[in-house]
Amino acid sequence: MTFFNNLYTHYIKPIRSFNRSARLFLWMTVIDGIIMSVWQLFFNFYMLQSGFSRDFLGLANSLPSVAALVFGIAVGRLSDRIGRKPSLILGVSLTSLALLGQVTFKQPVIILVMAFLGGIFNMLFIISQAPLMMKLSDPENRTLLFSLNFGVATLAGALGSLFAGQLPAVFGTLLHIQATSASAYQAVLITSIALGTTSLIPLWLMDEPRTLQAGPEAGSRETGPGSALRRLTVKLALPNLLTGFRAAILIPYMNVFFKDRFNISDSLLGTLFGLSSLLIGIGTFIGPRLTMRLNGKIRTVVFTQFTSLVFLMIAGFTPSLWLASFGFLMRAALMNMSAPLYSAFCMEQTPERDQGMVNSVLNISWSLGWAVGPYLSGLVQVAYGFTPLFITTGVLYLTAIVMTWVLFHKVDERLKVED
Repeated sequence: MTFFNNLYTHYIKPIRSFNRSARLFLWMTVIDGIIMSVWQLFFNFYMLQSGFSRDFLGLANSLPSVAALVFGIAVGRLSDRIGRKPSLILGVSLTSLALLGQVTFKQPVIILVMAFLGGIFNMLFIISQAPLMMKLSDPENRTLLFSLNFGVATLAGALGSLFAGQLPAVFGTLLHIQATSASAYQAVLITSIALGTTSLIPLWLMDEPRTLQAGPEAGSRETGPGSALRRLTVKLALPNLLTGFRAAILIPYMNVFFKDRFNISDSLLGTLFGLSSLLIGIGTFIGPRLTMRLNGKIRTVVFTQFTSLVFLMIAGFTPSLWLASFGFLMRAALMNMSAPLYSAFCMEQTPERDQGMVNSVLNISWSLGWAVGPYLSGLVQVAYGFTPLFITTGVLYLTAIVMTWVLFHKVDERLKVED
């Protein structure tokens, strides 16, 4: 009975306390997670089967990130100006058009322009979510809403990938073409984009509250010509910058690491990464409860990130495949458990009118590491293997953890965590 009482008290009851708009927001997240997983799974195949080179594909895949870096601040300010619901609607609509352009036009220049524009519009969609969740929640259920949004997006993506694998064969049969042809992949992508626009339905039905309760110390940050806000933004972004860079030099290559170190089969590798997505989704549901037990978001972030560092080192240096796999899975669950908690903390410390801009800076600081990290990682792998990458990742990991604690643990202690 104790288990069911805890389940009701800490999960079912807070979920039932979500207002109608918060529930609609989660439905939007589910739809978007499923559809985007289809895009990520088949866009590369479509481009290669259409005759484009891998160099061109790499350029098309990098331009959205470049666009987000260049226009991130401006997009954040736009979200602050026009509101979160209009920003999400605009982001979904224009991103869908940009994606559609990439799979309908054959001219390379148009494809690249659409990829660039898609990066801008998708950034508007991404950075508007956390500020809206602040409006749709209260201190009692906010942490759970942030964690659920992260978790259901991950699980929806895993579910979408699972079923999407059957779609090329289905369209191949319907259109009487090869399942691995460009036309089959194009049909899958166009269908996914069309279905993705249904996420506009819960967005249209959603009500965006006009006002939000002031966050801790929000009033004090309004003084001065933006200097307090700039200092706050820099402090919030620094751990993100280090964490993003350490992730970029290692995490994208974990499949290569397992292949090189343990000569793992493709089927077992697929199972391992599928379990990783599942545990990430499950872990985000544990985060709110752990926050209550540890009495603070920053305490929970520091605890989960440090523990994940331990498991990462186990994965990197053990000679046992099963122990390395266990370390890899635990690292993924624990590290990603902290992401929505830190996002919620950052929004709580930011005045409502600046949350879009601050959230864009947080996304940019994370993306900066990904702009150079994978390339540098490739160079190190060729020359020295994975050992220096695990050591460097551990140092950056630990630095970011210490920085997060030093900068914010006093703020965390002043807050009465009611999530």
